[in-house]
Amino acid sequence: MSAKPGERKDRILQVLAQMLEEPRAVKITTAALAAKLEVSEAALYRHFASKAQMFEGLIEFIEATLFSLINKVTDEEKSAIRQIEAIMALLLGFARKNPGMTRVLIGDALINENERLQIRINQLHDRLEATLKQALRFGVSEGEITANVDVVAEANLLMCYATGRWHQFAKSGYKRDPMEHWEAQRRALFSSTVARK
Repeated sequence: MSAKPGERKDRILQVLAQMLEEPRAVKITTAALAAKLEVSEAALYRHFASKAQMFEGLIEFIEATLFSLINKVTDEEKSAIRQIEAIMALLLGFARKNPGMTRVLIGDALINENERLQIRINQLHDRLEATLKQALRFGVSEGEITANVDVVAEANLLMCYATGRWHQFAKSGYKRDPMEHWEAQRRALFSSTVARK
């Protein structure tokens, strides 16, 4: 590993993410990760204090990526409905492009790891749900979404849909495309919330 420290850290996280892409969910050890990288375990610990810190690095990557894309959508898209649809498609599309990260998103890769990692993922889910709530409120204020919609319940439904698709994708060994049926299901998800003009 003859690279700069920041590049070495990134490489460790890339290989960890690749290992999570194995269709069979197996516990990843630092020994297995070091072997994949062809370095000693001690070399890993020069860049990360613990395996939990490596998973935190993946969570930070997921969070930074998702929210930079979501912010772009909310800045550029003036229609609340289109914002919500774009955010949902983004959540499903991110999983499709990053199968290993999907196992982190659903907490599957974090089983038997430090419990603070699951807390971080739960916080990420809460932030995503809050973003959907905000877009729904915006839709109500703009008259795009019916005034009597329960924004909290609707945001939760959308988040449950996304996490359900992530689970299906991961548990199928990445065979069930998270975007499968999105067009038809999108219409069903919004049929009772879109304001009739």
